[in-house]
Amino acid sequence: MEHFNKFIYGLIPGLIFPVLFMWVYLNRFYPDHISFIETIKQIWPGLLMGKLLLLSIMPNLVLVFVFYKSDSFRIATGIMLGAMPYLISSFFML
Repeated sequence: MEHFNKFIYGLIPGLIFPVLFMWVYLNRFYPDHISFIETIKQIWPGLLMGKLLLLSIMPNLVLVFVFYKSDSFRIATGIMLGAMPYLISSFFML
């Protein structure tokens, strides 16, 4: 695991996993026949978007826990840094 303990290996999933989680979550609980972008446009001006962004960080936190337990600190740091834009923007939307 030491060979793969690089910052960029954590940053890329840290940026992608929240978007994938939002897509799965919205398809599960908003099963309309509209696209993901249209659903985001409908919930954007409200408080619900900030809460959705906070919820989408949860998979990153699970991954950080797993990588910290396996002593892969650089990967965990990259994942946390990838989650920061979502966290900061969610605070401004609440």
